[in-house]
Amino acid sequence: MDFVPVSGRDMPRFAGIKTFFRLPVAPLDEAYDVGLVGVPFDGNVSYRPGARFAPARVRDVSSLGRGYHLSRELNWVERLKCADLGDVATVPVSGEETYRRIESFFDGLMARDKRFIAVGGDHSTTLPILRAVARKHGPVNVVHFDAHLDTYPAAWGQEYHHGAFMRHVVEEGLARENGVFQVGIRGPLAGGDDLDFPRRHGVTVTTVDDVRIGGLEAFIARLPAFEGPTYLTFDVDCLDPAFAPGTGTPVPGGLTTYEVQRILRSLRIPNLVGADIVEVSPPFDHADLTALAAVDVMFELLGIMADR
Repeated sequence: MDFVPVSGRDMPRFAGIKTFFRLPVAPLDEAYDVGLVGVPFDGNVSYRPGARFAPARVRDVSSLGRGYHLSRELNWVERLKCADLGDVATVPVSGEETYRRIESFFDGLMARDKRFIAVGGDHSTTLPILRAVARKHGPVNVVHFDAHLDTYPAAWGQEYHHGAFMRHVVEEGLARENGVFQVGIRGPLAGGDDLDFPRRHGVTVTTVDDVRIGGLEAFIARLPAFEGPTYLTFDVDCLDPAFAPGTGTPVPGGLTTYEVQRILRSLRIPNLVGADIVEVSPPFDHADLTALAAVDVMFELLGIMADR
């Protein structure tokens, strides 16, 4: 199989069958390096739904994507064999069955020593993915971009919702000890005790103030190196709603797309084993701003994987 995107000079970018970055569709056992996967599930959201439609919309908008990275001076298309693996067959009326199917799918990827980028879906889908990743690699570093801590307790008597995934990741031992690094966190919180869990478990919480006060370059200079297997999960609501209006729980005062680009380009992750982009809700998007931001994050993640 030729793992090359369809050229925009052969087929206009607004035409053709939509895949991630116009890449070929491949079965799980094909000889690709990085699989791009849709996880269309939003049954565990607490406010605005719609993230189930993100994989389809991000595929469409990714037709504008290209391969050469100006800052890294590399072309991920030349360094990586990438393919669209389609969507996990989720069950919209059952979070439990959806988790089982997600774990099974990513267990299959791990058994084949593949890396991947998943497009959700609400943030609860990260938990079953990380269960599969940890079965393969053991506890991993987790780099977490988000407006929210996502270490919250059960809601309405339900343990598994999009605001609790990181609590379960830590409690289940899927992350390395002191290995969770959060970027973009901001208020408001329900109460000061929302910070108790992160503090108790050694989660590094960096806020938008940490990025802005003192300057972006100073923040970048303080970023740690992530040695060993590392997973990156990117909730688009880490961006300000001006840059990402199409998300389920928007929070004013967020990062800009440029700040996110600079931070992603500065991360030292020699072994990024997997990543996801979540909480894109196309029904609430405007002019595809949020979907475009998601595509750009995918591009940056492919740059990290190609530059290992």
